[in-house]
Amino acid sequence: MRRIIPVLGMAILAVTIVACDRDDDEIEEVNAVSNAQAMDAPAWMDKLAASLPALGHRNWIVVADSAFPLQISPGIETIATGEDHFAVLEKVLRAVDAAKHIRPRIWLDKELAYVPEELAPGADDARRRLDEALKGRGAMPVLHEDLIARLDEVGKTFKIVMVKTTLAVPYTSVFLELDCGYWGPEAEAKMREKMK
Repeated sequence: MRRIIPVLGMAILAVTIVACDRDDDEIEEVNAVSNAQAMDAPAWMDKLAASLPALGHRNWIVVADSAFPLQISPGIETIATGEDHFAVLEKVLRAVDAAKHIRPRIWLDKELAYVPEELAPGADDARRRLDEALKGRGAMPVLHEDLIARLDEVGKTFKIVMVKTTLAVPYTSVFLELDCGYWGPEAEAKMREKMK
């Protein structure tokens, strides 16, 4: 029995060391996954930032909810962010605002105003948060099918960047129709008047 106790003790020590080493490996694996996810988060922003200098009048950026369909039009590029809708919207608006050559005209799905909380949990909060995020930006509601038809048509000729989020509330996509940032409708009207 005395010989078995030291051997048993050594076996328990070996199992403990292996288990501790395994825990360290598992922690490293979790850290690697977390780091990979953290590295992926800015990738969509890098992609958007790379696109912005080339975008201009008649291009669109759409911050889309998670169920927005993948489009097959060659003019539509879809970027899946894996991030919160409102965080993505804030980052996109900040990036567009910093690009002095463009300014957005913002469109929302008209249907969102009629989506009841009891049928779509989170709808009330989504409306409130969109109102806050877009306050003072002149966002205009339009029927969803009309916006989709416009994207289909525009995507035949002009680039559309679709930035998908993780939000699972219907009709919460935000459509940014880009316009010239340094030449507005008033300037255009005055120029056209002089051309007559």
